[in-house]
Amino acid sequence: MSNKYSFGGHHDLTPAELFFFVAVQETCEQVGIDDIEAVILILAGWPMLPTRQKFGGATKGTSVASVMSRSLFRYELKRAVLPTITLQSIKSFRIILTRRLGVFIGRAIPGVGWVLLARDVFKIVTNTVFKYNRMVKTEDKVL
Repeated sequence: MSNKYSFGGHHDLTPAELFFFVAVQETCEQVGIDDIEAVILILAGWPMLPTRQKFGGATKGTSVASVMSRSLFRYELKRAVLPTITLQSIKSFRIILTRRLGVFIGRAIPGVGWVLLARDVFKIVTNTVFKYNRMVKTEDKVL
């Protein structure tokens, strides 16, 4: 017979059901201002604004982050040494070098958002496993 557990008003939970409820609670506790900021950064980097005609293979459109950073940061280096990626360059596994600071910042903004979300997912998973393992019998623990 399988072990049964109770959690948050739910009774006779299997180990898998308990893990699910702990994960839901941990996600709800983790979601906060950090997640909103990460989503805003990711969406700000999405190429949704119309732009001039581009060469074949280029990402169509431009992002709010790109428009804003190009207008705020007009500094240019002598050589193209700042690494950037776009939706198209990710597909072809290549890094584009630029010398314009505004372009670099505009393309880095969504990357920061993805890093913040990845950090939150990592925290949710590790906290869920830790809390779950404290609540269950040895044979039901997740390694």
